[in-house]
Amino acid sequence: MSRRAVVVGAGLAGMLAAAVLSRAGVDEVVVLDRDELPEGPRQRRGLPQGRHAHLLMAGGLAAMEEIVPGVSLRKRLLAARAHEISLSSGMLALTPEGWLRRWRREGPVMLTCTRALVDWTVRAAVLEQAPVKIRRAAVVGLTGSAGRVRGVRIAAPGGDTDLDADLVVDASGRGTRVLGWLDGLGVSGVRTRTVDSGLVNASRVYRVPAGAERFPLTIVQANPYVGRPARSAMVMPVEGDRWLVSCGGSRGGEPPADPEGFLRYTLGLPDPIVGRLISGAEPLTDIHLSRSTSNVRRYLEKAPVWPEGFVVLGDALGTFNPAYGQGMSVAAFGARVLGRELERAGSVTAPGLARRVLRGAARSVDAAWSMAVGQDVLYPEVRGGRPGVGDRVVTAYTRRMTRAAAGSFAAASAIWDVTSMRTPPTRMFRPDAALSALTGSPLPPLSGPPLTPAERAVLDGLDRTGV
Repeated sequence: MSRRAVVVGAGLAGMLAAAVLSRAGVDEVVVLDRDELPEGPRQRRGLPQGRHAHLLMAGGLAAMEEIVPGVSLRKRLLAARAHEISLSSGMLALTPEGWLRRWRREGPVMLTCTRALVDWTVRAAVLEQAPVKIRRAAVVGLTGSAGRVRGVRIAAPGGDTDLDADLVVDASGRGTRVLGWLDGLGVSGVRTRTVDSGLVNASRVYRVPAGAERFPLTIVQANPYVGRPARSAMVMPVEGDRWLVSCGGSRGGEPPADPEGFLRYTLGLPDPIVGRLISGAEPLTDIHLSRSTSNVRRYLEKAPVWPEGFVVLGDALGTFNPAYGQGMSVAAFGARVLGRELERAGSVTAPGLARRVLRGAARSVDAAWSMAVGQDVLYPEVRGGRPGVGDRVVTAYTRRMTRAAAGSFAAASAIWDVTSMRTPPTRMFRPDAALSALTGSPLPPLSGPPLTPAERAVLDGLDRTGV
Protein backbone atom coordinates (compact mmCIF):
# COMPACT_ATOMS: atom_id res chain seq x y z
CA MET A 1 0.00 0.00 0.00
CA SER A 2 1.28 3.46 -0.91
CA ARG A 3 2.05 5.71 2.07
CA ARG A 4 1.84 9.50 2.07
CA ALA A 5 3.07 11.99 4.65
CA VAL A 6 2.11 15.66 4.69
CA VAL A 7 4.26 18.29 6.37
CA VAL A 8 2.71 21.68 7.10
CA GLY A 9 5.38 24.37 6.78
CA ALA A 10 8.45 24.56 4.53
CA GLY A 11 10.69 26.23 7.09
CA LEU A 12 13.63 24.61 8.80
CA ALA A 13 11.59 22.23 10.99
CA GLY A 14 9.38 21.23 8.07
CA MET A 15 12.17 20.48 5.64
CA LEU A 16 14.12 18.49 8.22
CA ALA A 17 10.98 16.48 9.00
CA ALA A 18 10.47 15.88 5.28
CA ALA A 19 14.05 14.59 4.98
CA VAL A 20 13.43 12.14 7.82
CA LEU A 21 10.14 10.91 6.35
CA SER A 22 11.61 10.38 2.89
CA ARG A 23 14.07 7.87 4.37
CA ALA A 24 11.43 6.07 6.42
CA GLY A 25 9.75 4.14 3.65
CA VAL A 26 7.14 6.80 2.88
CA ASP A 27 6.25 6.71 -0.81
CA GLU A 28 5.21 10.37 -1.06
CA VAL A 29 6.20 13.33 1.12
CA VAL A 30 4.30 16.55 0.44
CA VAL A 31 5.30 19.82 2.11
CA LEU A 32 2.64 22.55 2.16
CA ASP A 33 3.41 26.22 2.77
CA ARG A 34 1.25 29.30 2.36
CA ASP A 35 4.20 31.41 1.15
CA GLU A 36 5.83 31.59 -2.25
CA LEU A 37 9.29 30.28 -1.41
CA PRO A 38 12.20 32.35 -2.73
CA GLU A 39 14.62 30.98 -5.29
CA GLY A 40 17.73 31.58 -3.26
CA PRO A 41 18.73 32.75 0.22
CA ARG A 42 16.25 35.60 0.57
CA GLN A 43 13.91 36.72 3.31
CA ARG A 44 10.40 35.34 3.11
CA ARG A 45 7.18 36.76 4.43
CA GLY A 46 6.22 33.93 6.78
CA LEU A 47 9.33 34.25 8.95
CA PRO A 48 9.05 37.50 10.92
CA GLN A 49 12.28 36.81 12.85
CA GLY A 50 14.24 36.06 9.70
CA ARG A 51 15.85 39.49 9.48
CA HIS A 52 17.36 39.27 12.96
CA ALA A 53 20.45 37.52 14.28
CA HIS A 54 20.40 33.72 14.35
CA LEU A 55 23.12 31.49 15.74
CA LEU A 56 23.47 27.91 14.52
CA MET A 57 24.94 26.09 17.50
CA ALA A 58 27.16 23.01 17.28
CA GLY A 59 24.51 20.71 18.75
CA GLY A 60 21.88 21.82 16.26
CA LEU A 61 24.25 21.54 13.29
CA ALA A 62 25.23 18.02 14.34
CA ALA A 63 21.55 17.02 14.40
CA MET A 64 21.01 18.51 10.95
CA GLU A 65 24.02 16.65 9.55
CA GLU A 66 22.57 13.41 10.93
CA ILE A 67 19.19 14.12 9.34
CA VAL A 68 20.60 14.97 5.90
CA PRO A 69 23.40 12.41 5.48
CA GLY A 70 25.73 12.52 2.52
CA VAL A 71 25.62 16.32 2.41
CA SER A 72 27.84 18.41 4.63
CA LEU A 73 25.62 21.34 5.52
CA ARG A 74 28.57 22.89 7.35
CA LYS A 75 30.71 22.83 4.22
CA ARG A 76 27.89 24.23 2.12
CA LEU A 77 27.26 27.07 4.53
CA LEU A 78 30.94 27.90 4.77
CA ALA A 79 31.22 27.78 0.96
CA ALA A 80 28.41 30.35 0.88
CA ARG A 81 30.61 32.47 3.19
CA ALA A 82 28.97 31.80 6.50
CA HIS A 83 31.37 32.27 9.41
CA GLU A 84 32.55 29.68 11.91
CA ILE A 85 33.02 31.29 15.31
CA SER A 86 34.82 29.72 18.26
CA LEU A 87 33.00 30.33 21.53
CA SER A 88 36.33 30.19 23.36
CA SER A 89 38.32 32.67 21.26
CA GLY A 90 36.27 34.14 18.43
CA MET A 91 33.94 36.53 20.21
CA LEU A 92 33.80 39.47 22.57
CA ALA A 93 31.05 38.96 25.14
CA LEU A 94 30.01 41.29 27.94
CA THR A 95 27.88 39.28 30.37
CA PRO A 96 26.00 40.63 33.40
CA GLU A 97 29.03 39.50 35.41
CA GLY A 98 31.66 41.17 33.23
CA TRP A 99 33.69 40.53 30.09
CA LEU A 100 34.53 36.93 29.25
CA ARG A 101 38.13 36.14 28.49
CA ARG A 102 39.24 34.68 25.18
CA TRP A 103 41.20 31.47 25.46
CA ARG A 104 43.75 29.96 23.12
CA ARG A 105 42.42 26.50 23.90
CA GLU A 106 39.78 25.00 21.65
CA GLY A 107 36.09 25.29 22.40
CA PRO A 108 32.84 24.56 20.57
CA VAL A 109 32.01 26.57 17.46
CA MET A 110 28.88 28.08 16.00
CA LEU A 111 27.99 29.21 12.49
CA THR A 112 26.80 32.73 11.80
CA CYS A 113 24.97 33.77 8.65
CA THR A 114 21.53 35.03 7.75
CA ARG A 115 18.56 32.83 8.59
CA ALA A 116 17.64 32.95 4.91
CA LEU A 117 20.92 31.25 4.00
CA VAL A 118 20.37 28.47 6.55
CA ASP A 119 16.83 27.82 5.32
CA TRP A 120 17.84 27.88 1.66
CA THR A 121 20.83 25.58 2.19
CA VAL A 122 18.79 23.02 4.11
CA ARG A 123 15.88 23.16 1.67
CA ALA A 124 18.15 22.73 -1.36
CA ALA A 125 20.00 19.82 0.26
CA VAL A 126 16.77 18.02 1.17
CA LEU A 127 15.31 18.45 -2.30
CA GLU A 128 18.51 17.08 -3.84
CA GLN A 129 18.55 14.03 -1.58
CA ALA A 130 14.89 13.12 -1.31
CA PRO A 131 11.78 12.92 -3.52
CA VAL A 132 9.97 15.64 -1.59
CA LYS A 133 7.27 17.77 -3.21
CA ILE A 134 6.60 21.36 -2.08
CA ARG A 135 3.20 22.88 -2.81
CA ARG A 136 1.94 26.37 -2.09
CA ALA A 137 -1.23 25.90 -0.07
CA ALA A 138 -2.88 27.19 3.09
CA VAL A 139 -3.93 24.46 5.52
CA VAL A 140 -7.15 25.32 7.35
CA GLY A 141 -7.72 22.15 9.34
CA LEU A 142 -7.23 18.45 9.90
CA THR A 143 -9.40 15.61 8.69
CA GLY A 144 -10.17 12.47 10.64
CA SER A 145 -11.21 12.09 14.25
CA ALA A 146 -9.94 12.37 17.80
CA GLY A 147 -8.59 8.85 17.36
CA ARG A 148 -6.66 9.31 14.12
CA VAL A 149 -5.82 12.16 11.77
CA ARG A 150 -6.45 11.21 8.14
CA GLY A 151 -5.08 14.24 6.35
CA VAL A 152 -5.41 18.00 6.01
CA ARG A 153 -7.97 20.43 4.65
CA ILE A 154 -6.62 23.00 2.20
CA ALA A 155 -8.17 26.34 1.29
CA ALA A 156 -8.97 26.61 -2.42
CA PRO A 157 -10.76 29.28 -4.53
CA GLY A 158 -13.63 26.96 -5.37
CA GLY A 159 -13.95 25.54 -1.86
CA ASP A 160 -11.82 23.64 0.59
CA THR A 161 -10.27 20.38 -0.53
CA ASP A 162 -8.92 17.43 1.45
CA LEU A 163 -5.50 15.82 1.08
CA ASP A 164 -5.30 12.38 2.65
CA ALA A 165 -2.19 11.31 4.54
CA ASP A 166 -1.00 8.47 6.75
CA LEU A 167 0.99 10.94 8.84
CA VAL A 168 0.65 14.72 9.22
CA VAL A 169 3.44 16.81 10.73
CA ASP A 170 2.63 20.33 11.88
CA ALA A 171 5.83 22.37 11.46
CA SER A 172 4.02 25.61 10.69
CA GLY A 173 5.97 27.61 13.25
CA ARG A 174 5.14 30.33 15.71
CA GLY A 175 1.84 31.10 13.96
CA THR A 176 0.48 27.54 14.16
CA ARG A 177 -3.25 27.04 14.48
CA VAL A 178 -2.86 23.59 15.97
CA LEU A 179 -5.15 24.19 18.95
CA GLY A 180 -8.03 25.17 16.67
CA TRP A 181 -7.34 22.22 14.40
CA LEU A 182 -7.42 19.83 17.34
CA ASP A 183 -10.59 21.40 18.66
CA GLY A 184 -12.19 20.70 15.29
CA LEU A 185 -11.49 17.01 15.87
CA GLY A 186 -12.86 17.09 19.40
CA VAL A 187 -9.45 17.10 21.09
CA SER A 188 -9.33 19.69 23.86
CA GLY A 189 -7.75 20.24 27.24
CA VAL A 190 -4.30 21.19 25.95
CA ARG A 191 -2.51 23.36 28.49
CA THR A 192 -0.55 26.33 27.19
CA ARG A 193 1.67 28.91 28.83
CA THR A 194 2.96 32.25 27.55
CA VAL A 195 5.77 34.26 29.12
CA ASP A 196 6.18 37.60 27.37
CA SER A 197 8.95 40.02 28.27
CA GLY A 198 7.75 42.40 25.57
CA LEU A 199 11.04 42.04 23.72
CA VAL A 200 11.41 44.09 20.55
CA ASN A 201 14.18 43.25 18.10
CA ALA A 202 15.67 45.89 15.82
CA SER A 203 18.19 44.87 13.17
CA ARG A 204 20.18 46.55 10.44
CA VAL A 205 22.76 45.27 7.96
CA TYR A 206 26.06 47.08 7.41
CA ARG A 207 28.95 46.61 5.03
CA VAL A 208 32.02 45.34 6.86
CA PRO A 209 34.55 48.18 6.77
CA ALA A 210 37.89 47.54 5.07
CA GLY A 211 40.30 46.07 7.59
CA ALA A 212 37.56 44.84 9.92
CA GLU A 213 36.91 41.54 8.13
CA ARG A 214 38.30 39.48 11.02
CA PHE A 215 36.87 41.53 13.87
CA PRO A 216 35.25 39.15 16.40
CA LEU A 217 31.53 38.65 16.85
CA THR A 218 30.63 41.19 19.52
CA ILE A 219 27.77 40.96 21.99
CA VAL A 220 26.62 43.04 24.93
CA GLN A 221 24.21 40.81 26.81
CA ALA A 222 21.10 41.95 28.63
CA ASN A 223 21.28 42.08 32.41
CA PRO A 224 18.25 40.56 34.16
CA TYR A 225 19.58 41.20 37.66
CA VAL A 226 19.33 44.99 37.97
CA GLY A 227 15.55 45.47 37.97
CA ARG A 228 15.57 47.30 34.64
CA PRO A 229 14.34 46.35 31.15
CA ALA A 230 16.55 44.11 29.04
CA ARG A 231 18.84 45.96 26.62
CA SER A 232 21.31 44.14 24.40
CA ALA A 233 23.09 44.34 21.06
CA MET A 234 25.17 42.13 18.79
CA VAL A 235 27.44 42.65 15.79
CA MET A 236 27.43 39.36 13.90
CA PRO A 237 29.38 38.64 10.72
CA VAL A 238 27.26 37.14 7.95
CA GLU A 239 27.80 36.17 4.34
CA GLY A 240 28.50 38.82 1.73
CA ASP A 241 31.04 40.84 3.74
CA ARG A 242 28.28 42.20 5.96
CA TRP A 243 27.56 42.75 9.62
CA LEU A 244 24.09 41.95 10.92
CA VAL A 245 23.55 44.23 13.90
CA SER A 246 20.66 43.27 16.16
CA CYS A 247 19.44 45.11 19.25
CA GLY A 248 16.91 43.74 21.69
CA GLY A 249 14.98 45.42 24.48
CA SER A 250 12.19 44.19 26.73
CA ARG A 251 9.10 46.18 27.70
CA GLY A 252 10.17 49.69 28.62
CA GLY A 253 13.57 49.37 26.97
CA GLU A 254 12.66 48.80 23.33
CA PRO A 255 15.13 49.86 20.61
CA PRO A 256 13.96 52.51 18.12
CA ALA A 257 13.64 52.21 14.36
CA ASP A 258 15.25 55.51 13.35
CA PRO A 259 18.98 55.52 12.51
CA GLU A 260 20.00 58.15 15.06
CA GLY A 261 18.01 56.49 17.82
CA PHE A 262 19.40 53.08 16.88
CA LEU A 263 22.96 54.38 17.26
CA ARG A 264 22.15 56.13 20.54
CA TYR A 265 20.65 52.90 21.84
CA THR A 266 23.85 50.94 21.19
CA LEU A 267 25.99 53.67 22.74
CA GLY A 268 23.82 53.71 25.85
CA LEU A 269 24.48 50.05 26.69
CA PRO A 270 26.78 49.15 29.60
CA ASP A 271 29.64 49.25 27.08
CA PRO A 272 29.40 51.35 23.89
CA ILE A 273 31.49 49.00 21.75
CA VAL A 274 28.67 48.09 19.34
CA GLY A 275 27.84 51.74 18.71
CA ARG A 276 31.50 52.62 18.26
CA LEU A 277 31.87 49.88 15.64
CA ILE A 278 28.82 50.74 13.57
CA SER A 279 29.37 54.50 13.75
CA GLY A 280 32.07 54.08 11.09
CA ALA A 281 30.31 51.43 8.99
CA GLU A 282 28.09 51.93 5.95
CA PRO A 283 24.45 50.86 6.49
CA LEU A 284 22.99 48.75 3.68
CA THR A 285 19.37 48.44 4.87
CA ASP A 286 16.74 50.20 6.88
CA ILE A 287 16.12 49.13 10.47
CA HIS A 288 13.64 46.28 10.78
CA LEU A 289 11.58 45.79 13.94
CA SER A 290 9.95 42.60 15.17
CA ARG A 291 7.68 42.10 18.17
CA SER A 292 6.80 38.42 17.77
CA THR A 293 9.15 37.28 20.53
CA SER A 294 7.19 35.77 23.42
CA ASN A 295 7.86 32.33 24.87
CA VAL A 296 4.88 30.05 24.16
CA ARG A 297 4.68 26.43 25.30
CA ARG A 298 1.94 24.14 24.08
CA TYR A 299 1.95 21.02 26.27
CA LEU A 300 0.55 18.81 23.53
CA GLU A 301 2.44 15.75 24.76
CA LYS A 302 0.39 15.92 27.99
CA ALA A 303 -3.02 16.04 26.31
CA PRO A 304 -5.34 13.38 27.79
CA VAL A 305 -6.17 12.12 24.29
CA TRP A 306 -3.92 12.32 21.23
CA PRO A 307 -4.80 11.24 17.69
CA GLU A 308 -2.64 8.73 15.86
CA GLY A 309 -1.07 10.03 12.68
CA PHE A 310 -0.38 13.57 13.90
CA VAL A 311 2.95 15.02 15.07
CA VAL A 312 3.87 18.58 16.04
CA LEU A 313 7.47 19.83 15.85
CA GLY A 314 9.53 23.01 16.11
CA ASP A 315 8.00 26.34 17.05
CA ALA A 316 4.51 24.85 16.81
CA LEU A 317 5.34 22.88 19.98
CA GLY A 318 7.27 25.59 21.80
CA THR A 319 8.64 29.00 20.88
CA PHE A 320 11.29 30.92 22.75
CA ASN A 321 12.52 34.45 23.05
CA PRO A 322 14.89 34.50 20.04
CA ALA A 323 17.56 36.34 22.05
CA TYR A 324 18.82 32.98 23.32
CA GLY A 325 19.60 31.44 19.93
CA GLN A 326 17.88 28.09 20.51
CA GLY A 327 15.09 27.81 17.93
CA MET A 328 16.95 26.30 14.96
CA SER A 329 18.68 23.70 17.11
CA VAL A 330 15.47 22.68 18.89
CA ALA A 331 13.77 22.24 15.51
CA ALA A 332 16.59 19.92 14.43
CA PHE A 333 16.39 17.93 17.67
CA GLY A 334 12.67 17.38 17.15
CA ALA A 335 13.15 16.14 13.59
CA ARG A 336 15.89 13.81 14.82
CA VAL A 337 13.48 12.35 17.39
CA LEU A 338 10.96 11.74 14.60
CA GLY A 339 13.61 9.88 12.60
CA ARG A 340 14.70 7.69 15.49
CA GLU A 341 11.15 6.81 16.49
CA LEU A 342 10.26 5.96 12.89
CA GLU A 343 13.30 3.68 12.73
CA ARG A 344 12.19 1.87 15.88
CA ALA A 345 8.54 1.64 14.80
CA GLY A 346 9.21 0.58 11.22
CA SER A 347 6.08 2.31 9.89
CA VAL A 348 4.43 5.74 9.91
CA THR A 349 1.19 4.04 10.95
CA ALA A 350 2.62 2.22 13.99
CA PRO A 351 0.37 2.58 17.07
CA GLY A 352 1.60 5.13 19.57
CA LEU A 353 4.20 6.64 17.20
CA ALA A 354 2.80 10.18 17.31
CA ARG A 355 2.67 10.29 21.12
CA ARG A 356 6.24 8.95 21.42
CA VAL A 357 7.56 11.56 19.00
CA LEU A 358 5.79 14.33 20.87
CA ARG A 359 7.21 13.23 24.20
CA GLY A 360 10.71 12.91 22.80
CA ALA A 361 10.60 16.29 21.06
CA ALA A 362 9.22 17.89 24.21
CA ARG A 363 12.39 17.07 26.16
CA SER A 364 14.58 19.41 24.11
CA VAL A 365 11.79 21.99 24.06
CA ASP A 366 11.60 21.90 27.85
CA ALA A 367 15.37 22.36 28.23
CA ALA A 368 15.32 25.43 25.98
CA TRP A 369 12.16 26.73 27.66
CA SER A 370 13.75 26.55 31.10
CA MET A 371 16.78 28.52 29.95
CA ALA A 372 14.75 31.22 28.20
CA VAL A 373 11.92 31.63 30.71
CA GLY A 374 14.25 31.38 33.69
CA GLN A 375 15.83 34.64 32.57
CA ASP A 376 12.80 36.38 31.05
CA VAL A 377 10.76 36.19 34.26
CA LEU A 378 13.38 38.37 35.96
CA TYR A 379 12.67 41.42 33.82
CA PRO A 380 10.20 44.06 35.03
CA GLU A 381 6.75 44.12 33.45
CA VAL A 382 7.05 40.56 32.15
CA ARG A 383 3.67 38.98 31.52
CA GLY A 384 2.89 35.37 32.32
CA GLY A 385 5.35 34.54 35.05
CA ARG A 386 7.25 35.54 38.13
CA PRO A 387 10.38 33.89 39.52
CA GLY A 388 9.74 31.25 42.15
CA VAL A 389 12.07 29.92 44.82
CA GLY A 390 13.55 27.37 42.41
CA ASP A 391 14.15 30.07 39.79
CA ARG A 392 16.00 32.20 42.32
CA VAL A 393 18.22 29.32 43.39
CA VAL A 394 19.12 28.48 39.78
CA THR A 395 19.68 32.17 39.05
CA ALA A 396 22.07 32.54 41.97
CA TYR A 397 24.03 29.50 40.84
CA THR A 398 24.10 30.64 37.20
CA ARG A 399 25.39 34.05 38.23
CA ARG A 400 28.14 32.47 40.28
CA MET A 401 29.08 30.20 37.37
CA THR A 402 29.16 33.12 34.92
CA ARG A 403 31.29 35.17 37.30
CA ALA A 404 33.72 32.26 37.57
CA ALA A 405 33.74 31.82 33.79
CA ALA A 406 35.24 35.29 33.40
CA GLY A 407 38.54 33.81 34.50
CA SER A 408 38.14 30.02 34.75
CA PHE A 409 38.44 27.83 31.67
CA ALA A 410 36.59 24.98 33.41
CA ALA A 411 33.61 27.18 34.24
CA ALA A 412 33.64 28.75 30.78
CA SER A 413 33.71 25.27 29.20
CA ALA A 414 30.58 24.26 31.08
CA ILE A 415 28.74 27.36 29.86
CA TRP A 416 29.93 26.86 26.28
CA ASP A 417 28.78 23.23 26.27
CA VAL A 418 25.28 24.24 27.35
CA THR A 419 25.13 27.33 25.14
CA SER A 420 26.24 25.35 22.09
CA MET A 421 23.44 22.84 22.87
CA ARG A 422 25.86 19.92 22.82
CA THR A 423 24.84 18.97 26.36
CA PRO A 424 21.74 19.53 28.53
CA PRO A 425 21.71 22.25 31.22
CA THR A 426 22.60 19.60 33.82
CA ARG A 427 26.19 19.94 32.52
CA MET A 428 26.42 23.04 34.72
CA PHE A 429 25.97 20.88 37.82
CA ARG A 430 28.64 18.28 37.16
CA PRO A 431 31.32 18.07 39.86
CA ASP A 432 34.02 19.84 37.83
CA ALA A 433 31.66 22.68 36.93
CA ALA A 434 30.26 22.97 40.45
CA LEU A 435 33.78 23.12 41.88
CA SER A 436 34.65 25.93 39.46
CA ALA A 437 31.56 27.86 40.50
CA LEU A 438 32.39 27.34 44.16
CA THR A 439 36.04 28.41 43.92
CA GLY A 440 35.37 31.30 41.54
CA SER A 441 37.69 32.93 39.04
CA PRO A 442 41.43 32.66 39.72
CA LEU A 443 41.94 35.79 37.62
CA PRO A 444 40.79 39.36 38.28
CA PRO A 445 37.86 40.72 36.25
CA LEU A 446 38.63 42.45 32.98
CA SER A 447 38.20 46.21 32.88
CA GLY A 448 37.24 46.21 29.20
CA PRO A 449 36.83 44.00 26.13
CA PRO A 450 39.74 41.57 25.54
CA LEU A 451 40.88 43.08 22.25
CA THR A 452 44.14 42.34 20.49
CA PRO A 453 46.23 45.41 19.52
CA ALA A 454 45.12 45.00 15.89
CA GLU A 455 41.43 44.79 16.90
CA ARG A 456 41.77 47.83 19.13
CA ALA A 457 43.22 49.76 16.19
CA VAL A 458 40.24 48.73 14.05
CA LEU A 459 37.78 49.85 16.73
CA ASP A 460 39.53 53.18 17.24
CA GLY A 461 39.71 53.73 13.48
CA LEU A 462 35.97 53.18 13.06
CA ASP A 463 34.81 55.18 16.04
CA ARG A 464 33.07 58.38 15.01
CA THR A 465 31.33 58.95 18.32
CA GLY A 466 34.00 60.45 20.53
CA VAL A 467 32.83 58.18 23.40
